[in-house]
Amino acid sequence: MTVTPLGIPRRLLEFTLDGEPVRAPEGSTILDACRAAGKDVPTLCEGDTLTPKNACRVCVVEVEGSRTLVPACSRRAEPGMEVRTGTERARHSRKVVLELLASSVDLSTTPRVAGWLKEYEAKPDRFGPDAARVDEEPRVDNDLYVRDYGKCILCYKCVDACGDQWQNTFAISVAGRGFDARIAVEHDAPLTDSACVYCGNCIEVCPTGALSFKSEFDMRAAGTWDESRQSETTTVCAYCGVGCNLTLHVQDNEIVKVTSPHDNPVTHGNLCIKGRFGYQHVQNRD
Repeated sequence: MTVTPLGIPRRLLEFTLDGEPVRAPEGSTILDACRAAGKDVPTLCEGDTLTPKNACRVCVVEVEGSRTLVPACSRRAEPGMEVRTGTERARHSRKVVLELLASSVDLSTTPRVAGWLKEYEAKPDRFGPDAARVDEEPRVDNDLYVRDYGKCILCYKCVDACGDQWQNTFAISVAGRGFDARIAVEHDAPLTDSACVYCGNCIEVCPTGALSFKSEFDMRAAGTWDESRQSETTTVCAYCGVGCNLTLHVQDNEIVKVTSPHDNPVTHGNLCIKGRFGYQHVQNRD
């Protein structure tokens, strides 16, 4: 029998969200409360397994008494606060941020961005092709995953996942300053010459596809990647006795990638190299 820990009971806070009274557990963010209330506040860099970075600034909302817009992903809900999510000021800010991001990086593989660009009437094309932050081919220097800096929004989630928040390998960091800032391994070397242990936890948290499975990258290049034809099956990794959960993504009876459920109390979405990439033997028919 699986025992699910219930955690420590939390006090409920009362505040106003778009004119309606709501209650949220103590410690919740404004974004948590918005989602619980069924309000769609867009965000790119927020992740449920990492400490918020406030990097993308797409989720800003208005809080009564605050001089500036506040990021909903990191601002904690407080008793009595008045939050407005859809004001003209907040929507205009999201529109501009989406325009700047979509004009400088490729967001074609970022979930839901196409819908947000349309909803907020963002026009990233008005900045022209010279707005591209990085113009280089994806780096394919190993058989497991691909780095495409043209899709990187510098949210630093991969740095956190590789560093002290999960893996503690510290293979990935920020190199350069200002417009030259980029995510890199030591000395900007090929991945095979770095300290990377190929756990793939950076891919798990990347919101834009700047880090992707080699299998997915190849299938997208060939035009065969089709998530509508994929099924997901969660199972237990058989490599050791830890009990990590694996979610197998299967298309045309082939495993195309492996993720892990973020709500699993063992892995919290993280895996090792064997769990993440060691599935080829399953579909070896020889």
